[in-house]
Amino acid sequence: MKRILIGALILAVAATSLAAKPKRAAQAKEAQMKQTEGKIADKAEFDAANTFGQGQPNTAYAQYFIGNSFLNPLKIGGGESPVSIANVTFEPGCRNNWHVHHATKGGGQVIICTAGSGWYQLEGQPAVSMKAGDIAYFPAGVKHWHGAAADSWFSHLAFELPGENTSNEWLEPVTDDVYSKLK
Repeated sequence: MKRILIGALILAVAATSLAAKPKRAAQAKEAQMKQTEGKIADKAEFDAANTFGQGQPNTAYAQYFIGNSFLNPLKIGGGESPVSIANVTFEPGCRNNWHVHHATKGGGQVIICTAGSGWYQLEGQPAVSMKAGDIAYFPAGVKHWHGAAADSWFSHLAFELPGENTSNEWLEPVTDDVYSKLK
């Protein structure tokens, strides 16, 4: 009798497990796909992943962005740094205008995606998607833009590379027509 009850219990657990398996498999596949794409639409989930913090509204440069961005300048302990580093956060659909980092020697910019999913594009080249861990380099004098995917928050560390006679030139916005074609 005891063996029959144990056998019935095992069958019940197995049946429950098998019934739940397709749902768990679908959830696992969705989570894996989301992780692969890096997309994070939920703000609370994004905040948990955004290691360096959102920072304050980027009001100083708001005129050069479509949508809302946030700036968190990072301080390096123990003194001055030869490189300016900031965590820049973009709400879904936010992107900066085309721009150029000028320098007579050296200069340029490196960005490292730390959370979410975004895009960057060098003039004359196709746009490139970014997810956490991806790195992009923008040499001095090269027109480019970067920003969030339409359906994801996006955060990156921005490293302004040392150079001589450095300056930024802000140009035209990335149009909705161009942006909406990104896939």
